[in-house]
Amino acid sequence: MSSFEAITLKTPRLVLRPLREEDADDLYAIYSDARVARYLTGPAWTSIGQARERIARDIAGMATGEYLRLGVQENGRLAGECSLFNFVKQCRRAELGYALAYDCWGRGLMNEALRALVDCAFSQLSLHRIEADIDPRNVGSAKSLEQLGFTKEGYLRERWIVEGEVSDTALYGLLRSDWLSHRR
Repeated sequence: MSSFEAITLKTPRLVLRPLREEDADDLYAIYSDARVARYLTGPAWTSIGQARERIARDIAGMATGEYLRLGVQENGRLAGECSLFNFVKQCRRAELGYALAYDCWGRGLMNEALRALVDCAFSQLSLHRIEADIDPRNVGSAKSLEQLGFTKEGYLRERWIVEGEVSDTALYGLLRSDWLSHRR
């Protein structure tokens, strides 16, 4: 993969752009919120240093094309992030990940952001398939994926254990051909 540093996407309400050092406070606020972390594969963050370290890794990872992570900015505030990672070049496949500040849930922001990212993945990055692995208790996330045309393809029982809490995984997939049909 080539560098992703220059990718910026715009939607009617959002700007999706690479994370910057000054995003650390907002990023920490998102990932330190137990309500958000509940549906992720790791525990809630406990220090601002975790946000700073993540941003530094993202800057390096974006430069090498290892993964694409964009901050979701609304009205100048970092409200979340979305990413494409675990690229399999031969298969033109990647995984999708995302998180949104709790006070932004239920407003369609992540759906809007993911629509732009998925469109970029299929049109600019020439991906063939995108996969998402979500906690099935996160009904809003499942709804957003289904609205984008993702199909629930599998269910893995007790796949994650985070801070002693066991959770399942719902696996979703979206093919480029599905996306093109869905957009029509």
